[in-house]
Amino acid sequence: MMAPIEQFDVWLFRLLNLHLVHPVTDELMLFLTNGCLSWPVFFLAALFMVARKGKNGFVLLFLAFLAVGLADVVASGMFKPLVQRIRPCFALDHVRLLISQPHSYSFASSHAANSTAVATVTWIFFHRGVLIEKLFTGIMILLALAISFSRVYVGVHYPGDVLAGMVIGVFSAILVYILFSWLLKNILQPRMMRKESRSHG
Repeated sequence: MMAPIEQFDVWLFRLLNLHLVHPVTDELMLFLTNGCLSWPVFFLAALFMVARKGKNGFVLLFLAFLAVGLADVVASGMFKPLVQRIRPCFALDHVRLLISQPHSYSFASSHAANSTAVATVTWIFFHRGVLIEKLFTGIMILLALAISFSRVYVGVHYPGDVLAGMVIGVFSAILVYILFSWLLKNILQPRMMRKESRSHG
C-alpha cells in the first residue's frame, strides 16, 4: 500500500502526463527534454554571460559547470542508487510515454537538478543587474522549470522526482558559489595583493 505522499505523487503524475496534454505541447516538451535538441539555448545563454561579464563570464560558466557536475553526481550518482525508485513508465499502467524508456532509476531527476543548477548560478550573478540581465535571469528560471516539467510530461519522472532534483540543483549551485567566494576571499585575492605590493615595492 502506497503512503499518502506517494499516492499524491502518482495522482499528480497522471494529471500532468495524461490529462493536461496537447499535441502542440508534445513537440515543445520533446524539444526541452532532449539535450541534443535544446543545447543551442544554453549555448546562447553562455554567449550572453560572456558578453555581459567579459572575462568574468568565463569564471561564471566554470562555476555553472561545477554546479551542474555536483548536481548530477548527487541526483544520479547518490540518490538514484540509494532510493531505487522505479520510473513511472515501468511502474504504472497507461503511461503516455513520448521518449524511449530510460532504464536508470527515477529519483531524483538529473535533468531538473542540472537545469536548476544553471538557473541558480544565473540568478546569483544577474538578478541584481540591469533590466536585460533581470530578464535573462527570468528566462533561465522559466527554462529550468519547463525542462523539469517536461520530464513528467513525457512520462519518465514523477513530480516528486523533479521537485527533489530542483532542490538538489539549487543547493549544488549555492554550495559551489560559497566555496568559490571563500577561495576568492581567503586565497586568490590575498595572493594578488601580495604580488601587487611586491611589484610596487
